[in-house]
Amino acid sequence: MSDNAKKSPSRDALPEDMTWDLSVVYDNLEDWEKDFDRVGELIEKVLLYNGHLGDGPEVLADAFRAMDEMERLAEKVYVYAHLRSDENLGNSANRALLDRVSIKFAEISGALAWFEPEFLALDPMKHQAYLCSGELRFYQRTIEEMLRSKEHTLSSKEERLLGLASDIFSASSKTFSTFSNADLKFPVIKDEDGHDVELTHGNFIKFLESGKREVRKNAFEALYDTYGGFKNTLASTLDSTVKKHVFTSEVRGYKSTLHAALFGDNVPVAVYDNLISTVRSRLEPLHRYFGLRAKVMGLDKLDMYDIYNPLVPDCRMELTWEQAREHVELAVQPMGREYCNVMRDAFEKRWIDVLECQGKRSGAYSSGCFDSPPYILMNFNGTLNDVFTLAHELGHSMHSWHSNHNQHYHYADYRIFVAEVASTTNELLLHHHLMQTNDNPSVQAYLLCHLLDQIRGTIYRQTMFAEFEKHIHVLSEQKNPLTPDLLCADYFKLNSEYHGDNVKPDQRIELEWARIPHFYYNFYVYKYATGLSAAAELSQNILSGDARKLEDYVGFLKAGDSKDVLDIMLDAGVNLSTPEPVEAALDLFDRTVTQLEELL
Repeated sequence: MSDNAKKSPSRDALPEDMTWDLSVVYDNLEDWEKDFDRVGELIEKVLLYNGHLGDGPEVLADAFRAMDEMERLAEKVYVYAHLRSDENLGNSANRALLDRVSIKFAEISGALAWFEPEFLALDPMKHQAYLCSGELRFYQRTIEEMLRSKEHTLSSKEERLLGLASDIFSASSKTFSTFSNADLKFPVIKDEDGHDVELTHGNFIKFLESGKREVRKNAFEALYDTYGGFKNTLASTLDSTVKKHVFTSEVRGYKSTLHAALFGDNVPVAVYDNLISTVRSRLEPLHRYFGLRAKVMGLDKLDMYDIYNPLVPDCRMELTWEQAREHVELAVQPMGREYCNVMRDAFEKRWIDVLECQGKRSGAYSSGCFDSPPYILMNFNGTLNDVFTLAHELGHSMHSWHSNHNQHYHYADYRIFVAEVASTTNELLLHHHLMQTNDNPSVQAYLLCHLLDQIRGTIYRQTMFAEFEKHIHVLSEQKNPLTPDLLCADYFKLNSEYHGDNVKPDQRIELEWARIPHFYYNFYVYKYATGLSAAAELSQNILSGDARKLEDYVGFLKAGDSKDVLDIMLDAGVNLSTPEPVEAALDLFDRTVTQLEELL
């Protein structure tokens, strides 16, 4: 690497007010160690109920409370360790904390694997008596969930073995994360001004947004050529993760890995399949958008590195952190005073780790537990994309805050299925705010492009990911090894179909699967698409000024896991069991393409 190349700063060089304050969780490592040891003591407390769950409703209620106490503390210990680790994945001391917690969680899984099998082995009359017990009224939903999972619950001995193996099962996913974020290095390339800059996960999209095609092309080729050098290793880690999903679904007696992944949320497989079929039937507006991009850019066809740069380059927005904060805070004002006041705490009480630095985990997320703030990790580079990412992650954190402050710990942790609704609703509120406060046609065209790219990236792109994920799991279920050639061929075919004739896909795009961490999350990506589809409707409800609709939305934020996810969304005003919300979101995309065509 050139000595003059711009490098990411070390963590020590970051301003303190741009880093998160984890001392709120643990002020020193000694306190963390004490709680780490105490988790073991609480496990022993839960084990006292082994063999006694049939002794009466009071005993079962006490067992639930003991389990909650142990899990609540274990989550606090875990969250601190994983946040410290993500500050610098190359820091072996912090990584060791997370490894210890991972081992402890495997121990917990093994030690408590008897709980559900013992409960489910009780006489059905006992189950019915427990469901009718006043002492267990608070835990009725949990009892019903356990009874629903009866056919997929193994014996105590088998559940213990699976629990003890959980840390081993996660090895391929951890290997990918460590390799991609800490060990993998990209080359130095030239930025728009001809300066040498080290390519990173954090600045890759910024390069693809460059107005200079050569800069975009060089960044695209540098990233994928780097991944191509490790495609055999990365195919192996992904293959191992998918095999884990297949193994778990088979031993638990699910129809497929997809059924297994959706079972916990009580979401029918039809919801997943309807998403793919609905999006597949509505690819024409996407292809029309790519045609418009090519026309405006003076190209016969786009290359894959041409689909991120702004069509109105003179209005390419670069913002300071202070400007990003101001825009997001103004955008969410329709949510009401309490929402805005809590969001202010995120900035003023240092819930957010803002800047990219050496070894820091790439991307962005919101994470925390019942006894911590809902922290946010970012890699802020001053792009409009980063401002929308800030709004997105604050949506997650506000969802967590409302759930934690309105639900008992037992029901506070909302399902991932609904998680992307609050985040994308915030993004759409931000879009509305920016459109309303900018009457310059060029700026409006820029923002329309951003909305189109948001829907493209969140519904079209994530649905393509979801289809790829389903393909590779079916192949693995059929005992086909996921070789790099197979993965590349399948991904390239899907990518070509989704992007259409107006995009000339560089062959390198076949390697994109190798860098997507979500493929290790077990059918997660479809929730982005359903989440934005719901958010498109909910954001309009909020902006309507209808107090009842806002109350319904805030009720969704407060609901936690108190109901099934589809019922929670129905209460909020969206029926995700039908294709209509996805259709409506794609109608919005179609109208926006037309609006952009007229404006340009």
